[in-house]
Amino acid sequence: MLSLESVRIFMRAAETGSFSAAGRSLRLSASVISYRVQTLEEHLGCLLLTRTTRRMNLTEAGRVFYDRCLDIAASVERAEKSVETQGAAPRGTLKVTAPLSLGRRVVAPLIPAFRERHPETDVHLRLSDHLLDLVQEAVDVAVRLAQMRDSTFTLRKVADVERILCASPDYLAEHSAPESPAELIDHSCLLLRFPGSEQFRWSLRDGDEIVTLPVSGRIDADDGDVLTEWAIQGQGVVLKPVFEVAPYLADGRLVPVLPRTPPLPVTLGVVYPSRKMLPNRAKTFVEMTTEALRAHVGAQLDLIGRRLTR
Repeated sequence: MLSLESVRIFMRAAETGSFSAAGRSLRLSASVISYRVQTLEEHLGCLLLTRTTRRMNLTEAGRVFYDRCLDIAASVERAEKSVETQGAAPRGTLKVTAPLSLGRRVVAPLIPAFRERHPETDVHLRLSDHLLDLVQEAVDVAVRLAQMRDSTFTLRKVADVERILCASPDYLAEHSAPESPAELIDHSCLLLRFPGSEQFRWSLRDGDEIVTLPVSGRIDADDGDVLTEWAIQGQGVVLKPVFEVAPYLADGRLVPVLPRTPPLPVTLGVVYPSRKMLPNRAKTFVEMTTEALRAHVGAQLDLIGRRLTR
């Protein structure tokens, strides 16, 4: 007899491509994942996953079995949802991720209030300016501030976010403000760096054209708040969402650079797996987070007389 737990473990191994990644997402050791998959294969009498030192892949039998498991998972989810909708309070584990700045200022403060209202939930929050692989990390809800590309997740859009190039008055007095995008190449640009980062190329809108420039600087970080602080201290030019630097634009600690050729905007939103029936715990958290993000961004933009654009 197959157990739902074995099916769940096999699906995570197939989705993440490794026993280690599946183990991290399920809070089990890689050896336990391997043993459960091997036991499942012995029960079925066929190989479900091919293993190499770099990656695992579904066999033909594994693909057929995985597709059937999707139906099983959907049926179980519908069964759970049917109980939840009978007035049951949200319960279970919720894994959430967010960028560092918004995570600290908006998402983290929500969690105690969320758990006070729904004490039968466990929340695991991971903050990072690196865009995590939501499938491999088994994320339930993610706050994203980026150009959205992953169509396998549902997006609850908060706003279209303008971005800005800015620097301190002292830095611009010493180095002269650039008068064209090409002059940025000669400036110290403060870059958000992490494995796979694309932030070392800045794309600006110049009339009807988009100009993409390779920029560089002597210091970089994987934390956007650090870059803002360095910019305030006169270390260089930084590219930021307008709402994140609105207080410093308002008090003059930062001033716009190349305002006629702004960076391309990004989307702020809450994303979650594309399911027809979202668990109550995730649905409730998405609603709370979306409302809190809109309030936060709107309040910051008010400081410089700009409006939130949905």
